[in-house]
Amino acid sequence: MRKLWLIFAQTVTIGLVAFFVVGKFVPEWSGDLPSGLAARPEPIAPDAGAAVAAGTPPHEVSAPPLAATPETSSFRDAAKRALPSVVHIFTSQKVRAQRHPLADDPLFRHFFGNEPDIDRPRKSGLGSGVIVSAGGYVLTNYHVVDGADQIEIALDNGRTHQAQSVGGDPETDLAVLKLLPGKDEAQGFPAITLGQMDEVGVGDIALAIGNPFGVGQTVTMGIVSALGRSHLGINTFENFIQTDAAINPGNSGGALVDVHGKLIGINTAIYSRSGGSLGIGFAIPISTVRNVMDQIIRNGSVTRGWIGVEAQEITEELAESFGLPDTDGALIAGVQCGSPADKGGIKPGDVLLAVANKPVKDPQAMLNLIAALTPGETAAFTFRRQTRPVNLPIRVGKRPPLRRE
Repeated sequence: MRKLWLIFAQTVTIGLVAFFVVGKFVPEWSGDLPSGLAARPEPIAPDAGAAVAAGTPPHEVSAPPLAATPETSSFRDAAKRALPSVVHIFTSQKVRAQRHPLADDPLFRHFFGNEPDIDRPRKSGLGSGVIVSAGGYVLTNYHVVDGADQIEIALDNGRTHQAQSVGGDPETDLAVLKLLPGKDEAQGFPAITLGQMDEVGVGDIALAIGNPFGVGQTVTMGIVSALGRSHLGINTFENFIQTDAAINPGNSGGALVDVHGKLIGINTAIYSRSGGSLGIGFAIPISTVRNVMDQIIRNGSVTRGWIGVEAQEITEELAESFGLPDTDGALIAGVQCGSPADKGGIKPGDVLLAVANKPVKDPQAMLNLIAALTPGETAAFTFRRQTRPVNLPIRVGKRPPLRRE
């Protein structure tokens, strides 16, 4: 009896294995399967209905290839449009020799004569720039060309040109150069297409183009990590695009472009402990670039509004001690004597809440709003003085140039 039972169990086991093998590899032999053992159908492509209706077995219908989109394929078209407009900038300047402390003394000069007029060593630097007009205007960072007495620009096609400075704005770290054209550029220079800031959003693909470490034209890819970055202590006026596209020394003044090759920012700084990219780079947005560039080309400099106050951020402790309902606004810590603010009646301790009916969130916002005003015009300033609101019309002055040490 035990022997018969073993034979029966082995027979059933072999039969079940054969059944599953046939159902897996030759399903048409198995007929209708019991409930719970139905074979899983092969996935059918959404547009394969016609093929199935025509009699093609579902497992033989292949899915269509993915459509090529800027998000899933190469960015060569964007790079191809932007690369000819990005240039390498080489600068040099004479190094000032230290004068002898008695060089201006007549007795000293009688015995030792004047200082010899010799060729002093030169300091060189490099960076990147972007051609923004067929006429040869080039945008770059102010710190790239600051103090340079010779500027040479190499185009993507290998040709080099001398350039001259049109003007600069150290408070946004932007400068405009003018290429001196040669006979080969009679038709103009390859200008980049300017983008629109309202089309840029966090998560968008961004390409950084420049000349990092002097190795040559380089394109790196990342995304827009954040917008409106400020309080970084880089420039006076800050409203940076943050990106993780690799930006390294030599990329300064280069282009940050979108997937269409349009300029959305000028690369200007990185956050780094080693000197190389750590995935946090900053670019001046195209909205700021347009405003500064237009003023420099038109006037040679940038004109901004000014009222002559020193502002302080309102902390929770200050708000509590001053009896303020919140921390919005800018606390006026000082007023320059004879300034538009002094003449208009602004006093230390006032809290500025709005400029020309635009709310002031903090001192940085106050600085940007006042700078956007036209010198000579009268604007409405709203304050909180102790516990009562005060509205003062202030005649805006012209912001003095930044002193460079």
